[in-house]
Amino acid sequence: MTSTHLVVSPWERLAARIRMPLTAVTIVSLAVDVFLPVPQWWPWIYIATAIPATALYFRLATPHADPVDVMTPVQGRWQAVNSPTSRVPSHYVHAWAQTYAIDLVFEPADGSRPEMSWWPLVRRPTTYPGFGQPIVAPIDGTVVRVRSFMRDHLSRSSPPALLYLLVESVREFFGPIGILGNHIVIRRDDGTHLLLAHLRQGSLLVKRGDRVARGTKIAECGNSGNSSEPHVHIQAMDRASVWIAAGLPIRFDHGEPPENGDLLPTDAML
Repeated sequence: MTSTHLVVSPWERLAARIRMPLTAVTIVSLAVDVFLPVPQWWPWIYIATAIPATALYFRLATPHADPVDVMTPVQGRWQAVNSPTSRVPSHYVHAWAQTYAIDLVFEPADGSRPEMSWWPLVRRPTTYPGFGQPIVAPIDGTVVRVRSFMRDHLSRSSPPALLYLLVESVREFFGPIGILGNHIVIRRDDGTHLLLAHLRQGSLLVKRGDRVARGTKIAECGNSGNSSEPHVHIQAMDRASVWIAAGLPIRFDHGEPPENGDLLPTDAML
């Protein structure tokens, strides 16, 4: 079924469809040049693809569309990080349809969430109050993608550990699973898709083909994939696969997503 939230411009749709495949071609052609004997003209392949791939990856062809209305998938006191209300692309890149994605971090009023510090270098995810918090379906729809085998790794809760997180960006060579970790994609009946990522290993309560209703618990907050601490990553898309999807704006029941550092309004909580 055709989505009512399709990207307006045909150019933006085309850019979304080729962004990650073009990036993959660039990386593979460069790797072939490094590790295998190739003809003299071979470097022109990755030179020709690297420029448009880089432009599309970071800045070019920002998709524009009507916002997708969703309910907040969490309960309690959550802080917005990497919010599209503060900047677009919210995560500095269009890659993997993250243009309008938002991260939510559990921030209890008692201050029990560990702060960034030089010591300890890393922490177990269980030391964060957000780890294991229930995640509910933000929309009615059908589960079309489930990944649940990634472990919940240690936090990157110190400056040296954050540098290590940058090195860990090589996860991207393993495709979206290395970035998103355990995740669920739900397709609404109008064709819009909603992705929730970094979920706790073993907590997913749905499988592909299941119908879910808004507000139904489907998983728990975890620290899988490219994640510095337990949090929930949410993004709307026009396709199920982040390889070819365009990111779409999100609007919560209470309105626009909070800006970076702000809390979800209390009337947005379950």
